[in-house]
Amino acid sequence: MQTQFIAAINQICDEKNIPRDSVLETIKAALRTAYRKDYGNKEQEIEVDLDDNSGIATVYQVLQVVKKVEDENLQVSVADAKKYDKKAEEGDTIRIDVTPAEYGRIAAQSAKQVIIQRIQEAERDIMYDIFKDRENEMINAVVHRVDNSDVYVNLDNKITAQLPFSEQIRSEKYYSGQRIKLYLDKVVKTTKGPQLLISRTHPNLVKKLLELEIPEVKSGVVEVKSIAREPGVRCKVGVSSKDEKIDPIGSCVGQKGVRVQNIMEELNGERIDIIEWSDDQEAYIKASLAPAKTAKIVLNDKAKNAKVYVDSDQRPLAIGKNGQNVRLASILTGWEIDILDINDLEEKAKPKEERTEEEKKEMTVELLNMPEEVTKKLTEANLTLVEQLRGLSKKDLTQVEGINEEAAEKIVEAMKKYQ
Repeated sequence: MQTQFIAAINQICDEKNIPRDSVLETIKAALRTAYRKDYGNKEQEIEVDLDDNSGIATVYQVLQVVKKVEDENLQVSVADAKKYDKKAEEGDTIRIDVTPAEYGRIAAQSAKQVIIQRIQEAERDIMYDIFKDRENEMINAVVHRVDNSDVYVNLDNKITAQLPFSEQIRSEKYYSGQRIKLYLDKVVKTTKGPQLLISRTHPNLVKKLLELEIPEVKSGVVEVKSIAREPGVRCKVGVSSKDEKIDPIGSCVGQKGVRVQNIMEELNGERIDIIEWSDDQEAYIKASLAPAKTAKIVLNDKAKNAKVYVDSDQRPLAIGKNGQNVRLASILTGWEIDILDINDLEEKAKPKEERTEEEKKEMTVELLNMPEEVTKKLTEANLTLVEQLRGLSKKDLTQVEGINEEAAEKIVEAMKKYQ
């Protein structure tokens, strides 16, 4: 009949799916180390037998039988060897029982430490096997415990992982038993074993929630083009439809806003703005700054900079609290956005007689409101100021690389109000 010690080992191995032979061999290795440390020395050759039924550990010192002993740690004389084995002869190897009287307690303690270590190693291996192919997925989790800023969660009711403070929604309060959804960014191997990089703040968590709640997004008919997010506060999502008959914004918002509302509730009330994506960058930037209304947008393709002019009463709305609205719009579109007062533009565009010499020097060709390609060609030719174009004829302008007669005519026409 097995002792409680062996039965416990067998039960743990079965529950944690740990190879039993591997655990027993590790326990034996720990016992050998413990014996050398407390009773012998590291030069000795030690073997440990662990009885499968009784769980009793027996320690043996392995010695080579020789005629003349030169190393007492590894050799024994023929005469002394015969005290343990009458048949011992020179060249044989014998095992001498050197089990200490109190070795049972040491064996139990060593076994406990080994089992704990192997369980941890096995759980890490299991964790890696389960999640290595699930990167970029949304995972269901239950908060296991909260220790100050540290939050530990159970993933799929199997694995416990830590949700770092940096990946937590600041305004969210976590409590034991709370059900939350997480984004699994990566599974990486470290010196301490596999580590799951999980997050509540990653932009792709919003994308996965959209796929969960909105069939059109999951099927790919409505595509999520870009996401800009300040976790727990506000998020802007650019979407487009591959089917002209399907409204991408309506699909995401849902009847009476129920679809997007479900996502907002999952993200602790985070406000989500759904914006229709457009390959017309000016139109997309304009939409991204909603609910603010824009008066004029001047784009600089080379610098990826957009100067957005708005009415005075719209400027605070365009910028947003602490710059949030324009910051998210900039991330969403990939353009650096400057919010300017329309009065500044009108001031720069006033008639020649009302402008000072300093103002004339600062006026750029962008104020001519010409086609983007024409402005680009002038800029490449280092003709960036209106003052530089004054007095140039159509023939002069066609000498500029990339400027044809049609473009030159547009420049001359635009310059008339600045002559």
